[in-house]
Amino acid sequence: MKDAFGAPQSLLLLGGTSAIGLATARRLIARRTRTVWLAGRPSPELAAAAASLRALGAEVRVVPFDALDTDAHAERLGQVFAEGDVDLVLLAFGVLGDQTRDESDPAAAVRVAQTNYTGAVSAALVCAGALQAQGHGSLVVLSSVAGERGRRADFIYGSSKAGLDVFAQGLGDALYGTGVHVMVVRPGAVRTAGRPDAPLSTTPEAVAGAIELGLRRRSETVWVPGPLRLVASALRHVPRPLHRRLPV
Repeated sequence: MKDAFGAPQSLLLLGGTSAIGLATARRLIARRTRTVWLAGRPSPELAAAAASLRALGAEVRVVPFDALDTDAHAERLGQVFAEGDVDLVLLAFGVLGDQTRDESDPAAAVRVAQTNYTGAVSAALVCAGALQAQGHGSLVVLSSVAGERGRRADFIYGSSKAGLDVFAQGLGDALYGTGVHVMVVRPGAVRTAGRPDAPLSTTPEAVAGAIELGLRRRSETVWVPGPLRLVASALRHVPRPLHRRLPV
């Protein structure tokens, strides 16, 4: 259950090595979150992520999880909820893929779609059912501004995020009034080392801060940075002949 200050005491991070997910976990641990489950494929990176959060004072447990192994989702994630209530589930896994390569490799494109959409739908429904059974909790789904409109530069990735975004919105409506809160987060391009800054780009830490604020406000949709909402709204109405010539 959340503490007297409204902070979640337990977190299940789907995508245990996600930069945004770990930044959010660090922020929440500083605000009294005490139990963190990291769900991901076993790897040195996952073990290091768990160690880094333990160093902050949290009890951290690792659960093997593969987005593509949907047959195992109910069992793997069910084990987490069997240990006790979970206040917050953060769905933060996903792959960008390589647009140029994936256009000529259908199998690679399908893997992007299955990871970002099919795997996410499966995991989200399993967790949503468990949250509903316990009668409380929040499910935060990381979408992307790339899902707002198809772009030549990333339409394979963007289409998978568009599907996830619509799914999460509908799931939030389905769970309205049950005690379960669903929040969709739409970040812009996330700045990383060696990657040039894009207009209205953001950082994992900024997204984590927006997630925390959105949870306190029980927001249904969060844009990061905030002005991105206005830009996306304008681009949505640009005629296609003009839109395909824009450097976006």
